[in-house]
Amino acid sequence: MTTYLLAGGGTAGHVNPLLAVADGLRARDPESAVLVLGTREGLEARLVPERGYELLIVDKVPFPRRPNGDAVAFPVRFRRAVAQVKEHIRDRDVDVVVGFGGYASAPAYVAASREKVPFVVHEANAKPGLANILGARRAAGVGVAFEGTPLRRGSVVGMPLRREIVELDRAALRSDAAEHFGLDADRPVLLVFGGSLGARRLNEAFGEGHGGAWRDVVGAGWQLLHVTGERSSLADPGVDGYAVRRYVDRMDLAFSLADVIVSRAGAATVSEISALGIPAVYVPYAVGNGEQALNASSAVEAGAALLIDDGDFTAERVRDEVLLLLADASRREAMVRAATHVGTRSGTENLLAMIDHAGHA
Repeated sequence: MTTYLLAGGGTAGHVNPLLAVADGLRARDPESAVLVLGTREGLEARLVPERGYELLIVDKVPFPRRPNGDAVAFPVRFRRAVAQVKEHIRDRDVDVVVGFGGYASAPAYVAASREKVPFVVHEANAKPGLANILGARRAAGVGVAFEGTPLRRGSVVGMPLRREIVELDRAALRSDAAEHFGLDADRPVLLVFGGSLGARRLNEAFGEGHGGAWRDVVGAGWQLLHVTGERSSLADPGVDGYAVRRYVDRMDLAFSLADVIVSRAGAATVSEISALGIPAVYVPYAVGNGEQALNASSAVEAGAALLIDDGDFTAERVRDEVLLLLADASRREAMVRAATHVGTRSGTENLLAMIDHAGHA
């Protein structure tokens, strides 16, 4: 029996691929032990037990970004976190460690190296995080989701995706999806969403009350499924062909209905849209270190997507650029074909193969 320790967490971007791999490991060999290493504060503290996996705790020790009290205390706190992971590895007789970035991964990489346990790194973003940059130096395998990710010895494996996306049959679900959202399955649909909290820039460009472009989309013969985010107060004009939702818990149905998507460019979002072969217009979130634009770059370069900067995304830009895409069926078909070169539904299997190789090396 093999015992795997999957380390990562903090955000959904780390937790979701970790859980996809955990499910893949458990599905192929129910006798194997799959453990998860995370912090008490991260999203994993809720999601991992809900999925039926045991969560082993490590202290959250952020890397210091400036000289202050936390920087002074960092060496002692980090050594303590490494010691915690070493104890977990010994107590549970761990055979392989797999890290997905985040606070739990850095001490896991160091502990695995010191205990002579092979470890694999997976980086979901095109701009890698510090923990994975450090871990990649000694890893037995380094998998990345996007071509061009600047990570030492990185090999493109794709993104481990949720099972409901991997197995999604969009054509078979289209009628049910249209009924679910109150739209017509026989008319094309533009899906607009900005994540669970929405995206103000997207809402203002399309929505009622801002001179939004929803009228132009509907006037062009398309329908609009607009997921505004739970905190949005965007008005719903209640017209045929324009479905406004604050939150959607069945994104598989939304994806089944979408003929074109306008969205942010988080790593999981880009990976899922590319894997499903849906033409996209990405509007990267302007806050952060620019990783969303990099996440979208391979799809844009392949011709599977367009990119519009957040500051330039207005109702007028929708009319000038997005409406042209909606009117050009041959261009959309070419984007679908291009997506096959950048998207994959086999990210989990590809990473499992890397883990197997590391475990037997």
